[in-house]
Amino acid sequence: MEQINNDTLTLTISEHGAELQSIRDAKGQEYLWDGDEHYWNRHSPILFPLVCGLWQDTYRIDGKEYHLSRHGFARDTDFKVVRKSADRITFALSDSEETLKVYPYHFNLAISYRLEGNKIHVVWHVENTDRQTIFFQIGGHPAFLVPGARKGEPLRGRLRFDNPRPERLYGNDHGCIVKGYHPIETDNGVWVFTEDMFRDDALIFDRSQIRHIEILDDDDKAVVTVDCKTPALGIWSPAGKHAPFVCIEPWYGIHDWAGYQGEFKDKYLMNQLLPGASFMSEYTITIG
Repeated sequence: MEQINNDTLTLTISEHGAELQSIRDAKGQEYLWDGDEHYWNRHSPILFPLVCGLWQDTYRIDGKEYHLSRHGFARDTDFKVVRKSADRITFALSDSEETLKVYPYHFNLAISYRLEGNKIHVVWHVENTDRQTIFFQIGGHPAFLVPGARKGEPLRGRLRFDNPRPERLYGNDHGCIVKGYHPIETDNGVWVFTEDMFRDDALIFDRSQIRHIEILDDDDKAVVTVDCKTPALGIWSPAGKHAPFVCIEPWYGIHDWAGYQGEFKDKYLMNQLLPGASFMSEYTITIG
């Protein structure tokens, strides 16, 4: 485990998956889910080179079939620490014999965490080290504690969106999305949710509908804020488990359409890099 900190926050991050394990403020208050396996055994996995699911866990490159499980392999792979200071750390992962079996591209992936006051910058950097164009998706999956929620009790919480009339997609056909948009009812952008609202899996928003989202306490104060510029966003908590957290997930990519049989490069919201090119983006988490 690695730690970085400033006067306001302390982060704990694991080399396994370059995954955030804890966000604590100066008073010791925790904001990130603890990974209790009875509910969900992760904290904030990195999604790469795939976001969400493939139809029948299968994708095609030049007609050849490959198989990847949901969200890809980065979250289950050990990274190396390549740079660290008091308030910043960078983890790196490169292709290997194992990754090439399921993802036939050469790449470098770096994940950085940087503290700035009460703000956490999560930076993704993908570099194409191949001799051909590579295709990829990338995303975050941080799970935040919901104010007042407790393990084993029915979940209820409040989120505030910067869009008062977002429209969701459903991803409930064998983990893949079905066409058709469905409006979400809010009170001037405030959405009151229960775990039952996730019975059809995550709420999926594409078209950059939501870029700013706040987790509110009972006094309408923002406890955690996520800002992103990603084309898609997921919101999820495990239905029926009485888990006290909600995931706010910025995505550069999305599930397959149900029944998709096309090429990997033609998937909806796919990213590509020419040889020698790189991609960099970030999202931020603000505490308080």
